[in-house]
Amino acid sequence: MTESSVKKLAFTLLDAITDKDPLVQEQVCSALCSVGEVRPVETLRACEEYLRQHDKLAHPYRAAVLRAMERVLSSCASELDKDTASTIILLASSEMTKTKDLVWDWQQAASGVLVAVGRQFISKVMEELLRRLHPGTLPHCAVLHTLASLAVANAFGVVPFLPSVLSSLLPVLGMAKQDTVRVAFCSALQHFSEGALEYLANLDRAPDPTVRKDAFATDIFSAYDVLFHQWLQSREAKLRLAVVEALGPMSHLLPSERLEEQLPKLLPGILALYKKHAETFYLSKSLGQILEAAVSVGSRTLETQLDALLAALHSQICVPVESSSPLVMSNQKEVLRCFTVLACSSPDRLLAFLLPRLDTSNERTRVGTLQVVRHVINSAAAQMEDKKPFILSSMRLPLLDTNSKVKRAVVQVISAMAHHGYLEQPGGEAMIEYIVQQCALPPEQEPEKPGPGSKDPKADSVRAISVRTLYLVSTTVDRMSHVLWPYLLQFLTPVRFTGALTPLCRSLVHLAQKRQEAGADAFLIQYDAHASLPSPYAVTGRLLVVSSSPYLGDGRGAAALRLLSVLHPNIHPLLGQHWETTVPLLLGYLDEHTEETLPQEEWEEKLLMFLRDTLAIVSDNAWICQLSLELCRQLPCYDEAPQEKNFLYKCIGTTLGAASSKEVVRKHLQELLETARYQEEAEREGLACCFGICAVSHLEDTLAQLEDFVRSEVFRKSTGILNIFKDRSENEVEKVKSALILCYGHVAARAPRELVLAKVESDILRNICQHFNTKDPALKLCLVQSVCMVSRAICSSTQAGSFHFTRKAELVTQMMEFIRAEPPDSLRTPIRKKAMLTCTYLVSVEPALDEQARADVIRGCLHSIMALLPEPMEEDGGCQKSLYLETLHALEDLLTSLLQRNMTPQGLQIMIEIIAKRLPPDQLISLLLTMFEALGDPEKNCSRAATVMINCLLQERGGVLQEKVPEIVSVLRSKLQEAQGEHILPAAQHSVYLLATQHCAAMVSSLLGSPLPLDSHTCMLWRALAVEPRLAAQVLGLLLEKMSRDVPFKESRAFLLGRTPDRVATLLPLSATCALFEVMSTPAAGPAVLELYPQLFVALLLRVSCTVGVQLPRNLQSQERRGASPALATRNLEPCSSAVDTLRCMLLRSGSEDVVQRMDLEGGWELLRTSAGHEEGATRLARAMAEHAGPRLPLVLKTLACTHSSAYENQRVTTTAFLAELLNSNVANDLMLLDSLLESLAARQKDTCASVRRLVLRGLANLASGCPDKVRAHGPQLLTAMIGGLDDGDNPHSPVALEAMLGLARLVHLVEAWDLRSGLLHVAIRIRPFFDSEKMEFRTASIRLFGHLNKVCHGDCEDIFLDQVVGGLAPLLLHLRDPQATVASACRFALCMCGPNLACEELSAAFQKHLQEGRALHFGEFLNTTCKHLMHHFPDLLGRLLTTCLFYFKSSWEDVRAAAPLFTGFLVLHALPRQQPQVDLDQLISALQILLKDPAPEVRTRAAEALGRLVKLA
Repeated sequence: MTESSVKKLAFTLLDAITDKDPLVQEQVCSALCSVGEVRPVETLRACEEYLRQHDKLAHPYRAAVLRAMERVLSSCASELDKDTASTIILLASSEMTKTKDLVWDWQQAASGVLVAVGRQFISKVMEELLRRLHPGTLPHCAVLHTLASLAVANAFGVVPFLPSVLSSLLPVLGMAKQDTVRVAFCSALQHFSEGALEYLANLDRAPDPTVRKDAFATDIFSAYDVLFHQWLQSREAKLRLAVVEALGPMSHLLPSERLEEQLPKLLPGILALYKKHAETFYLSKSLGQILEAAVSVGSRTLETQLDALLAALHSQICVPVESSSPLVMSNQKEVLRCFTVLACSSPDRLLAFLLPRLDTSNERTRVGTLQVVRHVINSAAAQMEDKKPFILSSMRLPLLDTNSKVKRAVVQVISAMAHHGYLEQPGGEAMIEYIVQQCALPPEQEPEKPGPGSKDPKADSVRAISVRTLYLVSTTVDRMSHVLWPYLLQFLTPVRFTGALTPLCRSLVHLAQKRQEAGADAFLIQYDAHASLPSPYAVTGRLLVVSSSPYLGDGRGAAALRLLSVLHPNIHPLLGQHWETTVPLLLGYLDEHTEETLPQEEWEEKLLMFLRDTLAIVSDNAWICQLSLELCRQLPCYDEAPQEKNFLYKCIGTTLGAASSKEVVRKHLQELLETARYQEEAEREGLACCFGICAVSHLEDTLAQLEDFVRSEVFRKSTGILNIFKDRSENEVEKVKSALILCYGHVAARAPRELVLAKVESDILRNICQHFNTKDPALKLCLVQSVCMVSRAICSSTQAGSFHFTRKAELVTQMMEFIRAEPPDSLRTPIRKKAMLTCTYLVSVEPALDEQARADVIRGCLHSIMALLPEPMEEDGGCQKSLYLETLHALEDLLTSLLQRNMTPQGLQIMIEIIAKRLPPDQLISLLLTMFEALGDPEKNCSRAATVMINCLLQERGGVLQEKVPEIVSVLRSKLQEAQGEHILPAAQHSVYLLATQHCAAMVSSLLGSPLPLDSHTCMLWRALAVEPRLAAQVLGLLLEKMSRDVPFKESRAFLLGRTPDRVATLLPLSATCALFEVMSTPAAGPAVLELYPQLFVALLLRVSCTVGVQLPRNLQSQERRGASPALATRNLEPCSSAVDTLRCMLLRSGSEDVVQRMDLEGGWELLRTSAGHEEGATRLARAMAEHAGPRLPLVLKTLACTHSSAYENQRVTTTAFLAELLNSNVANDLMLLDSLLESLAARQKDTCASVRRLVLRGLANLASGCPDKVRAHGPQLLTAMIGGLDDGDNPHSPVALEAMLGLARLVHLVEAWDLRSGLLHVAIRIRPFFDSEKMEFRTASIRLFGHLNKVCHGDCEDIFLDQVVGGLAPLLLHLRDPQATVASACRFALCMCGPNLACEELSAAFQKHLQEGRALHFGEFLNTTCKHLMHHFPDLLGRLLTTCLFYFKSSWEDVRAAAPLFTGFLVLHALPRQQPQVDLDQLISALQILLKDPAPEVRTRAAEALGRLVKLA
């Protein structure tokens, strides 16, 4: 490579450095660096010369060149010779000081060059910089900046020069008047000091280990004197901060006595700046360094400054921290670092200052102080060890603060205390309780909400932080285990800690498991030694009850059950094995559900079963009685949680049921009745459930206790007899009655069936029935509900058949009274539903109701329900609708029960038949018309009788009414619009059927005269004609004739010149199509549809094809726009949609459901409706027919045979698409249809319509998938057709040519090799221009076909075709970046197929690895690998490939145009020196130079990248 070539390449890139796009400019610099990595010296000299020659180049671009030089130097500085280094140093120095003004990016870039050279040639750089320091003259700011940067980058090289530098700079410090110059001096002094400190800290690696701090002390103090006493007083904030930032490291270099002398002035001077600066990070950082320096020399002056220091630092820590300000956060860290220094040197003074401030009520002061305390606890643990009691006692007032920010800070302090042993001290338990209290806060509402400007995310709430702290302390701090266990157990039962149950349980589980690992003695709880702990009975009850609402409180159900399982040795020794098996099943059930999907009743039943099994295993009456006592005691704890209290009642009932002591059971039941809060509905229900569950084992005792309570004076509305009731109002007494009645109901429902029958009337109903005269709706509902439970209990008994229920009639009568008392026009309570459900059970019990009673029940229930609105409009409409539906179901069940007891048939038909036989013909129509009028009679029985009479008359005398058919149909339609009875429509359908059996053609014509769109009644009349197969076939035949009699559309004249005329549907075929749909939608029409299957299918398919794009007549369009009336059918009247719906209906009715389902899934019906998708829709229909209705096809094809000469082009296209797709299935061969299909397609090959010709080629190609074994026999014919299709017409983008390429791709693997060989080259040459076609489909098809041609030639590729393969490589590689994904995918396939023909295993393997379909392609990596193999195995192709790339430099696709220079660059990267003669380097550079001006930034970027690689050939 000659120097001139490198220079030309570098200059080309340097000319592009002025690109406006920053990414391109960055790539140009990167390319320049790439050139520099290969030839650093020449590149650097070229850059230096370029800058000298282009003196007017703007400073941003000069800076870019200098930055590129810096990058080259950073990696290749060691290759520089001294002369080049000197040249570059002079250039950079000149660029840096060319202007006295501050142009930061330019001067910084030049400075960077000097620093980079200085790493290797520090002496020369320092010599040049010292040369720029003139005695008595202020240095350039950039020189100062460079000296400072060098001190950081090469401290070992710069520090020996520091005395010389300082001796030059210090005399002129006083001359610096401009703030920018002073700031530069401060920065230099700061970095000099940092460099010196680094040097002194690493003397073992220093070039001169004899250097000591004294060497700089005097000069640094001189500088300090100017900075502190003069510059620090400046009004310019930036300068003051720069001074302070320098004073920090400088303080470490001051002589000890000087530092001690200056501290009384230095520290107050720094502290005073806190009031002047909003950003205080640099002040705090410097202060920390000064404090460290003072402590390191054992300063005694520091003690006198301590109060002022603490006050200033404390005020800084109390500044609210905004997370969006990094400097504020950093300042907090530096302030805390200062506190650490002071804590280590003066711990007593520090605590004496901090702890009293915890007593203040100011939020910021308290939060800041707590933050410092936490930090000191962590960072000065040794110094704070003996101060623990004082710190703990000082937390008394902060623990009482309700401010959320203070709470967060307190929690963080307690966390730190836990890690350092504070909580083991007296008073530590108060800290633990505080954490638990915060865990119990409501998760969505805290005592104090954050202000509108602050951010208080849910994850940082007091509760969330407390929960995390409790768990971390429990699980990660080993020393806390004996503090927390078993102490945390005492927080489980108090109500105020309910919100903390989940974190408590999780922590306790972890602690318990650790104790178990330590041994049984450490785990078992000594309750005598821990009197404050809850008993095992209290723990069991509490954890079980809260588990009934398992998803509350972050999933406390699962946490409580896990804790219960772990605690089993402390609850009862026999429970371990059972709980270890059962609890995981309960937890798994919770995992399967969410709060929304959990069936609450089922879950509660699982918990109660768990409790029953536990009690059975324990089998200790004393233990069970103690548990029941504890459960009763916990009842008041759940007054605010009705659902959990309800479950607690069930637990009490279950526990009492397991107790063997009758006295205990009676005592607890009495207490429950006396203490229940009867005003609460949920509690009444819970109490009743408790009694019901208890009655399972103690029926006699339960009823006796209820009897005692019923006898009390409460039910006589007297007061003063029982103290617990003396203050109750009458309303309260009703609530008590409701609860007692419910108790009886639940007792009956749950008690053993073999015992309950004997008690029903004597003990249960006797106490229920005496309250039937109430007007209180709640009591009434309880009565109905309880009677319902009693009735159901009787019915479900095995002895129900022999049980004679004497109170049955009385109860039924009472239920009917309740129903009749309900408001007739509204449904507000479930009394109706419950009462009817009760009657349903009662009806099936002996003795049976008499006839009058049954009638009264039916009449009363129907009257009560039918007047109600089906969809109430109240606010709780959803609940009301549900109640309405449930009430209807109850009525249905009741009627069913009554009918099952007594069913009798009734009729009127015989009488009507007699009348009809004797009626004269002239009076027949009059009678019919009179009967038609009676259809609208408001009395349903009359209208029902009229329908029966009409149909009887038509059946007997319809034969004489042929001329009256249109009139009868018209009257029927009008009456159907008016009549409301649901029985009228079926009767009218039967009338039409009777007339049609006698006058079919007249009926069809009359109904076809109905206006469109068809109303729902007309639709039902059409369907009536399909109830009998023979009639249905006759009707279908007539409708097919009507549909094909008229032209399908008429063309209207276009208003605009050149516009295609509109096609408007004709009415008769449209009406016939709609009628066909209605007739075939009836299941009974199935046999008739099967009989006419081929005629119906073909006629409807042709109807669909010729109505695509056809409009409705204007009058019907306006109706469609206005919207149909409610009585009109909802079907689409649009001609094509109507035909498609009818075809779909025909297939359904003929048993071809699979065809319809396949079309539904594939969206075929929607495609058939549209002009754009119609062809595809016909194809999918054929595919579905071939797969699911093959036996039907021979007759269908026979019917289709004559359609190739249809006058309608759309019909020819549709039928050709249908036939073409049939060849895609083996059904053509299986049914011996292949030859006829091929002949039919051949007859259409010269059709004037290009779409037909294209579909013919598709059909021929389909042979490859439908009958692949037949392709070889028809190979010549198929290839001739396809190759001919490539040259179809003059259109370069002919769709026929596209279809030919697609077809050839499918056929080439199946034809004889000899048949293909003769046309192989022609095809390859013919499709090559399509690689770069503007149309995506042509690029995709041609490239994919090229891949298939390669695949066919594997192992037998002739040289002449191999040349085509080689010529196609570059286009295929570049089109991998085609903007269309399908083209890129085709290129992947084609390249994989080309690989074997290139006889290069590595290249083929690379194609297979990178180009697998579905795998993400890293194009650069792949292209790099490909070029490496190409240049290694095909070195002679370099010139040819580069020439092809040059062609694609002008591609219209940006991504392809960008890929071409990338390809070029990789080819050059892997080229060998001996290949250089193949490359016209000047031409290549010129072409890339043009690309550097491309409008697309990506292209310019790739061009620059390629230029960077050309250095290899330059």
